[in-house]
Amino acid sequence: MLKLKFYSKSVVRSYLCFVIDDFSEQLQSQLKSLPETPGVYQFFDGDEILLYVGKAKSLKKRVSSYFSKEHDNGRLRLMVKKIVSIKTIKVETELDALLLENNLIKNLKPKYNINLRDDKTYPWIIIKNEQFPRIFHTRQKRKDNSEYFGPYANVKVMFSILDVIRQNYKLRTCSLDLSPEQIEKKKYRPCLEFHIGKCKAPCIGNQSMTEYDEQIMEVRRLLKGDVGSTIKELRASMYSAAEELNFEKAEEYKVKLLALDSYQAKSTIVHPSIDNTDVLNIISDDKNAYINYFKVKNGTIVNSQTLELKKKLDETDEELLLFAIIEFRNRYNSESKEIILPFELEIKLEGINYYVPKIGDKKHLLDLCYKNAMMYKQELEAQQAILDPEKHTERLMNQMMKDLRLTEQPRRIEGFDNSNIQGNYAVSAMPVFINGKPAKSEYRHFNVKTVEGPNDFATMEEVIYRRYSRVLDENLPMPQLIVIDGGKGQLGAACESLKKLGLMGKVAVIGIAKRLEEIYFPDDSLPLYLDKRSETLKVIQQIRDEAHRFGITHHRNKRSRETFKTELNSIKGISDKTAEKLLLTFKSVKGVKEAAEKEIISAIGLAKAKLVIQYFKDNSNS
Repeated sequence: MLKLKFYSKSVVRSYLCFVIDDFSEQLQSQLKSLPETPGVYQFFDGDEILLYVGKAKSLKKRVSSYFSKEHDNGRLRLMVKKIVSIKTIKVETELDALLLENNLIKNLKPKYNINLRDDKTYPWIIIKNEQFPRIFHTRQKRKDNSEYFGPYANVKVMFSILDVIRQNYKLRTCSLDLSPEQIEKKKYRPCLEFHIGKCKAPCIGNQSMTEYDEQIMEVRRLLKGDVGSTIKELRASMYSAAEELNFEKAEEYKVKLLALDSYQAKSTIVHPSIDNTDVLNIISDDKNAYINYFKVKNGTIVNSQTLELKKKLDETDEELLLFAIIEFRNRYNSESKEIILPFELEIKLEGINYYVPKIGDKKHLLDLCYKNAMMYKQELEAQQAILDPEKHTERLMNQMMKDLRLTEQPRRIEGFDNSNIQGNYAVSAMPVFINGKPAKSEYRHFNVKTVEGPNDFATMEEVIYRRYSRVLDENLPMPQLIVIDGGKGQLGAACESLKKLGLMGKVAVIGIAKRLEEIYFPDDSLPLYLDKRSETLKVIQQIRDEAHRFGITHHRNKRSRETFKTELNSIKGISDKTAEKLLLTFKSVKGVKEAAEKEIISAIGLAKAKLVIQYFKDNSNS
C-alpha cells in the first residue's frame, strides 16, 4: 500500500523560496539556481496565495518551461503573469514527487490545480473495535482502531452486503458495554433480537468470545471480497457437521452457503482468476475528466467509484490518471500489485505492474470501467440539462464546434436526404435542429423537378440550390452547419450549388456516410471518425435519421397518390382527395358511373357532383 507523508502548510513554506521582485529581469537569474533533481514546485502570487502545485523529474527544466515559451492556454498565461514567488521541495524520486504533489493538492487546494469534485460523504462498513464487535454502516471514519471497509459509492451494494451478513451471522446490534466484568454482574437481559433468533445473547454469557470472533473472521473475509475461501470453509464445516450427525448445525451452514453463492453469482462479472487487481479508465473533455475505479477480488468487483476532476490548465489524461490512482489506492487501502489501465504511464509505482489489455476478460473489465465512467458523465449532463438547460446547450455547442472544426457554434443545423425508387417519385427532406434539438415546424420537403432517373448527386445539387437561393432571396435564417446524408459524392454535389450561390466557405457543410459513420469535409479526402459515444456524433446521427424518416414519409405519400390515380383524376376540377372519396364510397369507377345523382351529391357536394356527372355524360359513347 502506498503511504503518504503529510506536510503542514507552515512546513511547506519553510523550504527554498525565490522572491521575484522584478518579474521580467530577476526571474531568469533565479531560475538558474534551481536543481536538476526531482521535486515539487509551488507558485504564489503577491499576496502569498498559492496558485499552483506541480511535480517534476527535473525542477530546473520544468519550472523554467513556464517562463521560456508562449502558452496557448489562456488560464496558463494568466497564472504565469501572477507568479511572484516560487517554492520548491526536493525529493529522491519522481514517484516521491507524485505522492507529495497529490498530498499538497488535496490539502492546500491551489487555485489553478485540478479540482476533485467529490462532495459526497460515501458510507463505510465498520467492524467496531470493542468486545463482541458490532458491524454496521457509518459515514464518519474515525481513528478509533476500528476496521473500515469501503467507501461504497453504490449504497444499494453496501446494504445488500449488510443483509447477507445479518441473515447468516448472529451478531449483536446493541451498544451495550460487553466487557467480561459487566457480563459477570448479570445486569443485562436479552432483547428481542435474541428471541427472534438473530443474536445469541453474549450479554448474558450465552456465547463465548471465541465463537463470536470466528463469525467476525468470516465476515472480515467477506468484506475484503474473499467470498471464495469463506464458501470453501463453510462447505467443509457443513460436511463435518453432517458426518457428526449434527444435522441442525449442517443446515445452518447450508443456508449460509446458499446465500453466499447467490451473492457471489450477482457480483462476479469476470474470470475468477483476476484477483487483487485495481482497474481504472478515464473519459475527459475540455473542462472535466471522469475516472472510474474497480477493486477486483477473486473475479468480483468489491468496490466501484467514479471521480469527477475539474481541469484548470489543460492537464493530460496521464496526469489525471496518476492523480486518481494515488487517490483511490489510499482511499480504499489497496495493496494490489497489478493495475489495469487504458494506456501505459511513464511514472512507475514501486512494486506495481501496469497492464493494458487488448482482448479477453481484462479488456472486458476495462470496457466495463469505461461504461461506468460514461454513465456517470451522462447522468450529470442529464441533470444539468434539467437544472440549467442554457449551460447544457452552451457546452454541447462548444463541443460540436470543436469536434467538427467549426468557426462558430452550430446553433442552427439543416440536414438533407434524398428518396426515390429507380428515379421515380424523387423527393428530398430537410430537418432543422436548433440548439441541438429538432425544430419540426421548420422542416421542409422538396419535390425534385429537373432530374430524371436515379441520379442522387444531381438531386442533391438541385435541392441545395433551391433551398439556399430562397434563403438569400427571402433573407431567411442561414444555418451555421449543413449536414448531407452521404459520402464524398453527395457532399461534392452540395458544394457545387453553394459555390454557384457564393456561399462556399461562408457556411460549414459536412457529409455523413452510413457504413462506418465517417464524417467528410469539403476538399478533404480523409474522413473524420468521431467516438461512437460522442454527443456530437449522436446529434449528427439524429439529424441524418430525421432526414431519412421525414423523406421516406413524404416519398411514400407521393408514391401513394401517384399510383392511386384513376379515370376520376383526369376530371377537371376533381382533386385527388375527392377522387379517393368517390372510390371509397362507390368502390370503383364503374360504381360511380352507375350511382344515382343524389348519391354522388351526398358524397361530394353539388358543385363537384355536376362535374363528375357531366364528365360521364360527355364520355358515355367513348
